[in-house]
Amino acid sequence: MIRLRIAMLLLGASALAACDLAPHEVRTAADAVPQSWPAGAAYAPAAAGKAGMPWRSLVTDATLRVVIERALAANQDLAAAVANVASARAQYRVQRSYRLPTVSADAGASIARAVTGGGTATAGSSDLFSASAGVSNFELDLFGRQKNLSRAAFETYLSTQSGARSTRFAVVAETATAYVTLAADRDLLKVSQEQVRSSARTVGLNAELHDAGLVSGSDLADARTLLAQAQADVADRTTQVAQDRNALDLLVGAHVEDALLPASMTALDAGIATVPAGLSSAVLLDRPDVVEAEHQLRGANANVGAARAAFFPQISLTSVLGLASSALTGLFSGSTWTTTPSVSVPILGGTNRGNLDYARAQVDYYLATYRKAAQTAYREVADGLARRGTIARQRQAQADLVAAAQASYAIGEARYREGSDSFLTALVAQRTLYSAQQTAISAALTDLANRVTLYQAIGSDDTL
Repeated sequence: MIRLRIAMLLLGASALAACDLAPHEVRTAADAVPQSWPAGAAYAPAAAGKAGMPWRSLVTDATLRVVIERALAANQDLAAAVANVASARAQYRVQRSYRLPTVSADAGASIARAVTGGGTATAGSSDLFSASAGVSNFELDLFGRQKNLSRAAFETYLSTQSGARSTRFAVVAETATAYVTLAADRDLLKVSQEQVRSSARTVGLNAELHDAGLVSGSDLADARTLLAQAQADVADRTTQVAQDRNALDLLVGAHVEDALLPASMTALDAGIATVPAGLSSAVLLDRPDVVEAEHQLRGANANVGAARAAFFPQISLTSVLGLASSALTGLFSGSTWTTTPSVSVPILGGTNRGNLDYARAQVDYYLATYRKAAQTAYREVADGLARRGTIARQRQAQADLVAAAQASYAIGEARYREGSDSFLTALVAQRTLYSAQQTAISAALTDLANRVTLYQAIGSDDTL
């Protein structure tokens, strides 16, 4: 009988909560971005196929995979994001609990004995056992106030989930980029160290020729300028490599041992794939930050419904199902039912009006934020595709420049040693080669970083 009455109470309350004052939701970001990717001289022809890929398909280099997996396991930004999701989930559970009554049960016993001098109980002895099930502080959600507050908390939870997923994308992308940057700076350090050795030989040769009176002091000074520049570059790049390692350690959340560091850009080039770009730009609507903004908009929309409901009466119900018996065998044979409802009706709506205006303004804010997130996502992919469409040509031209500079320097140095050309020609060729080598490494870094950037910008990875 108790269960039946409690069930009837819960069923009746649920039936009353059918009115919902939240505005109709409309997903409006799709019209904020073009339906196709840009086209033109900077872009490669659009390829049909799946946009995006799991990060393990993007990264095929074995050591970089290990580093990224460690980062996903120990990165503190990611740990904070996961904790934020857990907090939002707990808050949603609390808010959801307000939609249902709190049922509590109490039981007690009272035993009285009148004992005679002979030690036996008299007829005045009594046993009393009691039990009660109570429903307290339950608001009948006639106008959907609690429902919308619960929905808003749920959307907040979903938005933090998407935010955590976005953080995972960032951890993968930032770790891969830091790894590639370290490889590039190590290559630049090697080039500078080789330049120091080459310039030192040139300075030594010019010093001997100058001592023999065969070259002027200006030739020797010019040779020393290039050596000094290379030495300064070595010092600077030694620092940069150390800072790159510190940045990688921070992302991973632990020290990365030498065995896991990149050997060179050449070895890493084949270890990072190119993200295929295809399909409609509508795929961006599933990007984590766009989804996060969408849930924030939905949460704000639900808050409008809760603010509207505040203008209507709030009916709370306190009820108790009580049972009492004078004997254990007769427990639950008698019962009582009590209820104490109360109604709260807003008289002056100044506060409620302000809350409603605020909730509506928040919807406008999150709508603009949602559309901006979609537009930003489109721009990031478009920028990545613009770089993707030209980087291969740039790298090839840079490789041709290095080859030509090497040939020019070899010829110029040979002619200078033979005495058929001035040292200035060889010096210019050497500087050109040094600069071309650095620029080629920079172009390779741009290429690999662009692959990672496109992976993050498209935001398609079902493994996260």
